[in-house]
Amino acid sequence: GGTACVVTGQPFDTAKVKMQTFPDMYKGIVDCFVKTYKQVGFRGFYKGTTPALVANIAENSVLFMCYGFCQQIVRRIVGVDRKTKLSDLQNAAAGSFASAFATLVLCPTELVKCRLQAMHEMQLSGKIIQGHNTVWSVVKGVIQKDGPLGFYRGLSSTLLREVPGYFFFFGGYELSRTFFASGRSKDELGPIPLLLSGGFGGSCLWIAVYPVDCVKSRIQVLSMAGKQTGFMGTFVTVVRTEGVLALYSGLKPTMIRAFLANGALFVAYEYSRKLMMKQIDSY
Repeated sequence: GGTACVVTGQPFDTAKVKMQTFPDMYKGIVDCFVKTYKQVGFRGFYKGTTPALVANIAENSVLFMCYGFCQQIVRRIVGVDRKTKLSDLQNAAAGSFASAFATLVLCPTELVKCRLQAMHEMQLSGKIIQGHNTVWSVVKGVIQKDGPLGFYRGLSSTLLREVPGYFFFFGGYELSRTFFASGRSKDELGPIPLLLSGGFGGSCLWIAVYPVDCVKSRIQVLSMAGKQTGFMGTFVTVVRTEGVLALYSGLKPTMIRAFLANGALFVAYEYSRKLMMKQIDSY
């Protein structure tokens, strides 16, 4: 599921990070794509793909594993049998709880990904003299400058994004599946309803938490150039100096990516899960 998500959405994610961190450099999504292609070539859209793959595979593995556990916790809290189907709202709460655990594996890999994606802009703006162009060089630079804890720059911002965001993510996904099922079992849904449901869930997530993600990207990228203020400090600085709309820089590529990538994520997740369950049942 995580692999399908990255392969489908990485170019749009790259545009999102560039526009969030350096909104003055780009007039919009088309301008960002054209300039990136001219300056770095097609490979520029896939900068940070390796850490993005690691991040998404790790995050979604932990997320969906914990989602199952958290569903059982929710069942205990509401006092129902372990095989009872949860409501869409209860599933959303379980997804929100699960995201807190996923954040711990996501934050370090996302920091490396964001820095690789915005490295060219950091050099162009004069914030750094020489950039790191490989995953290992970025990892080594973080360890040398900040130590192992440096990988958790932006952790509070990531938590602020993930916990409420995944409430809307799983809530939107389950609500959409309920709509398409129309009284049937959700497990009987085909790839198109799953794709649309995943896209709807992803769109709900990003609409709800986009300003938080913008602040997180700034903290993780700009901390390369020196000490960066925390979440509230960065948030206030952006609003005062650039206005509220700066917090929504890169929203368009994010929404395109959210629909395509999360649709692919859930289709891959549901079908791989069914395949694995069949394998287990056959033994």
